[in-house]
Amino acid sequence: MTWLTVPVIDITAYWTGVDASKRDVARQIGEACRDIGFLVIAGHRVPPDLIAAVDDVSREFFDLPLDEKMKVVRPAPDVTRGYIPMEGESVARSRGEYAPGDLNESFMIGPVDAAETAYFHGPPAGKHFAPNLWPERPARLRAIYTTYYRVMADLARTLMRLFALALDQPETIFDEKIDRHISRLRVRNYPAPLEPPAPGQLRAGAHSDYGSLTILQAEDKAGGLQVHNKAGAWVDVPIVPDCFIVNLGDLMARWTNDHWVSTLHRVVNPPMELTHLSRRQSLVFFHNPNYDAAIACIPSCQGPDRPPKYPVITSGDHLRRQFVRTQTQAETTT
Repeated sequence: MTWLTVPVIDITAYWTGVDASKRDVARQIGEACRDIGFLVIAGHRVPPDLIAAVDDVSREFFDLPLDEKMKVVRPAPDVTRGYIPMEGESVARSRGEYAPGDLNESFMIGPVDAAETAYFHGPPAGKHFAPNLWPERPARLRAIYTTYYRVMADLARTLMRLFALALDQPETIFDEKIDRHISRLRVRNYPAPLEPPAPGQLRAGAHSDYGSLTILQAEDKAGGLQVHNKAGAWVDVPIVPDCFIVNLGDLMARWTNDHWVSTLHRVVNPPMELTHLSRRQSLVFFHNPNYDAAIACIPSCQGPDRPPKYPVITSGDHLRRQFVRTQTQAETTT
């Protein structure tokens, strides 16, 4: 029952190009997107050595002194680039709820292949294609992150095509909405806590993601990811070797008229007796459509007795509002 637990789905058959095989994978994905909004995918074709390289170079960055990391600190709330220090963000605030700053630090980049044209750098683009901030150390971080960003973008395009098939739409219906995407790669470090958290403070507070989909690589450590299922329970998301966790964001829920769900999730604190084993790192690719993509209800998700629930919104406007809401005072003053 996928509305209770997060399923593991092997997408290997998609790569065969056989229509029936692709549609069988899409059917499984569609059930998970409808029931719980989370799935674990195998057969993704991302090289394990690349994942390990991103993990290793990120750990080196987070182990640097704070003053060195702050040289590439996020410059403004609506600029999703650079370093965010511990407790500098509270993702629960994106839902209008107050919560203390989250117990993690992070480093993020945006698009790596933006052309020097008006679409990418003119006034309508706002800050969605702001330049990335690269630390001096580790020197190889830039090249590794750039490669991983491109590989994740390719995988996200494949998943969006599977989504289209699952929604009984042409396979490439989303392609023109994501060919100039404003996705983010964000690596989060959850240090082993040295003292108990403040009341209501988590490693990452309960929230839903904002864009179309998220691709996550995480470690199996104490104090991990949980999802809130339709039975009202928080359940652990399985960490399966050589697999990615995928979840839907709010824009995909809007696109599907809530036929698919963008589910609350959180990262919990480890038990204090296990804190020495609980340092955790996650590689997160937030896939977001083009900033001017109109998010309007998909035809197969509406009808005479199921009118669209939401007004049309652009991807860029929606994301900008959510980014600003998550900032805490710590980020502006540290």
